[in-house]
Amino acid sequence: MFKHYLQLTKPGIIRGNLVAAAGGFFLASQGQIDWQLFIAVCLGTSLVVASGCVFNNYIDIDIDAKMQRTRNRELVQKIVPVSHALMQACLLGLAGFAILYFFTSKLAFGFGVLGFVVYVGFYSLYYKRHSVHGTLIGGLSGACPPVIGYFAVTHQLDIGGAILFLTFCIWQIPHSYAIAIYRFNDYKAANIPVLPIQEGIAKARYHIIGYIIAFAVACWALTYHGYAGSWFALGMGLISLYWLYIAKVGFQKMPTEQWGKQLMLLSIACIMLFCLLISVDFAHVAVHNDIQAALPTFSLEGLSS
Repeated sequence: MFKHYLQLTKPGIIRGNLVAAAGGFFLASQGQIDWQLFIAVCLGTSLVVASGCVFNNYIDIDIDAKMQRTRNRELVQKIVPVSHALMQACLLGLAGFAILYFFTSKLAFGFGVLGFVVYVGFYSLYYKRHSVHGTLIGGLSGACPPVIGYFAVTHQLDIGGAILFLTFCIWQIPHSYAIAIYRFNDYKAANIPVLPIQEGIAKARYHIIGYIIAFAVACWALTYHGYAGSWFALGMGLISLYWLYIAKVGFQKMPTEQWGKQLMLLSIACIMLFCLLISVDFAHVAVHNDIQAALPTFSLEGLSS
């Protein structure tokens, strides 16, 4: 029975967000790692994401029943009682937010709340079902885990955190469109108004190309502002170029479903490489600190005092 409750939390999504949170944490740590803080970030973020996923499972019961990929989920098949799932979601959320609040920073906690409210309250309850812009809204929540890790270390807003947030927001769009193209029939059956369904795959392709270019520019901004090194810039430039090639040329050379799947897998590889490289190829501490000294920074603690 434990397996069914675990599946409600969508372990794959938790793993992906955990990698993102770790990447942001290591980028901000600049090699000076507080392992106790790292564990708190990972545990708190995982529990909050798990809570959001359980709530999403509850909200999407009717949608999931119409999609071949999701029709066997626990709540659709009534394997887990709805009341138990809601209790699980509440307990996971309370535990996750408590850990972020007491053991990380107020700023990290704030972005945890932001991600949760956007994902459950705005995206799942409304925009996913009613607006072609739902992917953009959902992207805001998907960009929160890396900055939770980042701001748990820095305790203050800065350009590095802003670029990190923007990069993940941008990445979410082509990744989500690729999933919708790969699972086109499922999304159409559930009447989810994502761009490839509403306005066609050809138009979505142009959006994908534009967002991939924007993603590459955002990545290079981390190096330009002194937060990441040249190996990071090179690696992300090469994989973004290949991602762009598949988006532009692959559309004409392979079946649409296969093209969507390849775009999706490549987007995952791209963001995994991003998280790995920012973890190991950050700028030297002295350079980072010089840049920080020259930039305006804002602290939640300062604003609340």
